[in-house]
Formats: sequence, structure tokens, C-alpha cells
Amino acid sequence: MAESDSDVIISVEHVFKSVTDSTGTLDILRDIDFSLRARQTAAIVGASGSGKSTLLSIIAGLDTPTKGTVKLAGQDLFALDEDGRAGLRASKLGFVFQSFQLLGNLTALENVMLPLELAARKDSRKAAADMLARVGLSSRLNAYPKVLSGGEQQRVALARAFVVQPAVLLADEPTGSLDFATGEKVMELMFDAEPRCRAPRWCW
Repeated sequence: MAESDSDVIISVEHVFKSVTDSTGTLDILRDIDFSLRARQTAAIVGASGSGKSTLLSIIAGLDTPTKGTVKLAGQDLFALDEDGRAGLRASKLGFVFQSFQLLGNLTALENVMLPLELAARKDSRKAAADMLARVGLSSRLNAYPKVLSGGEQQRVALARAFVVQPAVLLADEPTGSLDFATGEKVMELMFDAEPRCRAPRWCW
């Protein structure tokens, strides 16, 4: 049940998601209802195809529910138009994906600078360099993704997610494409960086 306390950062209220094609209707999500307070961590686990990534996309405002309400920092996502949702994502959300989603034509530093420049931050270069140093990549600022290891690429992605000091960090299988040891290091970095950035995590 969604809570009314002022420190609730995510509220998902009776969310359903269905898709219909020529074979009929498939229910992907059925009556999902929960809230997440600031500085809480939640993990959603389930079989492949059970709707975890769909729920993530709805929380981020990238997909729309068939029915139900999602609020981010008290704002009803689907009462906004697409531009409004994009603005809220830019100011409140950080993303870490299994496939890194780095831009190959940008260096590690430029990838981390990108969300800051979109937000018109004048200190984007220094802030990005500082965040990369926090994840142990101060010597790789000018490296392109193609010459970075999988673990290094995910650390760049993590730095990019945290550099905007998001209210919420969404992590969709952030270690799924990494070996066990590298995945453990990435998870340690996520938990180490979080107190500095004041972001709860939403991970699966």
C-alpha cells in the first residue's frame, strides 16, 4: 500500500500492464502496489519474462501502465506529458543497465559529463572527473568504451548514474553481463557510492 509520508520517493499504486495481439491478451503486471522511502533499497526477483524490466520502465516513465498510478517524489508521472516525464527523469533518476549503454564515440569522461551538460551544469567536467575517480577510473578518463573492460564500462555507467545525484537509482541486472568477481566489485561500488549521493536503489 502506498504511504503518504513526505519521505516516500516512489509510490506505485495498483499498477496493471497488459498487451493485446491477435492471439489474445497477456497480463504482464497485475495489481503491483508498494512504496519506497528515501534511502531504502529494494530488490525484485523473478523468472525471466515475469515483468521485472517492464515494471522498471513504468517506474521510469518510459512505458505506460494499462491501469494504476506511479508517483516520483510526489509527482504523478502519467499526469505529465512526455516532455514533463523526460524532465523529471533527468532531474530525479539515475540508470544502470546490464548492457552499460555507453556512447561509443565519447570517452569515459564525456559519457559521464553528458547528463550534466544536458542539465546545463557549468562544472560538468570537474564533477564527472571527480565521480570517475570515486569509482577508481581516474586514469581512464580519456579512454573510449571499446578499450575498457566490462567491469570498467559498468563503473563508467555507474559514475554517469550517480553524477547527477539522483533521488532514485534504477539498476536493471547491473552485473548480469559480468563475471562473478567483477560483479561483486560493481555491487560494492554501488553500495559505497550511495551514501554520498543520497539515492535509494531499486535493483534486480
